[in-house]
Amino acid sequence: MLQNVDSPKVFLIGAGSGDPDLLTIKAAKILAKADVILCDRLVSHTILELYASPNAEIIYVGKECSKKQSVPQEFINQLMVEKSLNHSTVVRLKGGCISIFSNVLDELEILTKHQISYEIVPGITAASGASAYAAIPLTARGYAQGVRFLTYYDKEVIPEAYFKDLAKTKDTLVFYMSLGKLSQLVEHLKRQGVSSSKQIAVIEQATTPYQKVYTSSFEDFEEKLAQQKFISPSLVIIGEVVGLHEKFSWLENSSKRGSYFPSVAVKNILSNYEKLNYAV
Repeated sequence: MLQNVDSPKVFLIGAGSGDPDLLTIKAAKILAKADVILCDRLVSHTILELYASPNAEIIYVGKECSKKQSVPQEFINQLMVEKSLNHSTVVRLKGGCISIFSNVLDELEILTKHQISYEIVPGITAASGASAYAAIPLTARGYAQGVRFLTYYDKEVIPEAYFKDLAKTKDTLVFYMSLGKLSQLVEHLKRQGVSSSKQIAVIEQATTPYQKVYTSSFEDFEEKLAQQKFISPSLVIIGEVVGLHEKFSWLENSSKRGSYFPSVAVKNILSNYEKLNYAV
C-alpha cells in the first residue's frame, strides 16, 4: 500500500528490463499519480502510454554513452530538484532495477542534500529478465551456486589480479555495459585459464520483441561473436549455465531488425530546459 503519495516526494522507480508487462504493480500505481516523469532511454514507451497519468509532464533524460548522446547527470539532478519544488509527485524512471548499475547514488545524495523526500521502488534487473527469457538460470544445481553482477566498460574497472578469481569461480558472471570491451574481457579470462566447460552468451535487447541470443564457447569466440555488431542494450552471461540455453530455450530469436529503444535527442532536451538554473 502506498503511503504519503500526496505529499511532495520523488519516487526512484525501476521500470524493468524491457517488456512493459514486467513493470511492478506498485510502479504502475505511482506512475498513474505522477505530475512529472523523468524518463531514461531504456524504458518501454508502452509503459508510459499505458500507465502514466495523462496530465504528467514527461521529460526524456536518457543516456547512450556508446554514441556520446547522454543527458549529463548534473542536469538530471537539477531537473529533479527543480520539479520537486513545484509538484507533489515526481518520478525518476529508470530501466531495469533502480539499485543495479543505475547511477542512483548521485541522485540519492542530491535529494538528501536538499531534504527532499524520496522512495525507492525496485524493478526487474536486466540480468533477471535476460536470463529468464533466454532460459539460462543464473544459478542451478551442479552448474553454479552463485552469481556475480559486474561491468567492464574500462580496463581500470576490474584489476588484472581479480580476473584469476573470475576465471576459476563456479559462479555465473553477468556483465552489464561491457560490449565495447567484450573481446578484451574474453582474452583476460582465457589468459587466466577459464574452464572449457564455460560458455559465453550475449542477449541482445532482452525481453523486447527484438530479443536475440548468441552463444559461443571460449574457443569459438573469435569466429562466432568477436565480429558481431550487437545493438544496445546487450547483456553478457558467462558460465556453465549458458549451456542450458539450447536445451530449455522457450523463445526464438526475433526476426526484427533495429532498436526497440529510441536514441537520445540530447540537444532538444537541453534546449527545452536551458533556462533551468536552480543551484544544486
